[in-house]
Amino acid sequence: MLRVAIIVGSTRPGRNAEAVARWVHECSRKRTDAEFELVDLLDFSLPLLDEPIPPSQGQYTHAHTKAWSAKIQSFDAYVFVTPEYNHSTSGALKNALDYLYKEWNNKVAGFVGYGSAGGTRAVEQLRLIMAELQVATVRAQVALSLRTDFENYKTFTPAAHHEKTLDSLLDQVIAWGGALKTLRPG
Repeated sequence: MLRVAIIVGSTRPGRNAEAVARWVHECSRKRTDAEFELVDLLDFSLPLLDEPIPPSQGQYTHAHTKAWSAKIQSFDAYVFVTPEYNHSTSGALKNALDYLYKEWNNKVAGFVGYGSAGGTRAVEQLRLIMAELQVATVRAQVALSLRTDFENYKTFTPAAHHEKTLDSLLDQVIAWGGALKTLRPG
């Protein structure tokens, strides 16, 4: 069975990402075609990239990098929950992506964004980053508005139609995840 990480892409105090990721996880648990796990960047305490050797070499020296590597390697696919900060994703998520290389290769990603423009510009940036990491991205994405899907910009209250869009996203992630699994050794 495919393993899909739902990655909480913000470490900011008072973040909305955790509530959104929990909603994604709750919705995904209704499915039986994959195994889903919440992965919170806060749990890894990654400082700004501090490895002396480029990630493409896979020669990690720090315990936090080795733990992050093992976690990411264990998945076949990813759903990134990202805020939009200044027309891009969070610095914490970009940093976490930069720590690794081979662990991401030949896998697939879907995106759940939120912000004043539904997080769409953050997702656009992430698609470029994913291409460099050799991660395929699916077309379907969930775009949540701070104005309409959050009360007072804080309490997450998603509109009902977002669950259908999330299901489409997960359908695509699982289909691509299965296909790409054949490209990876063992």
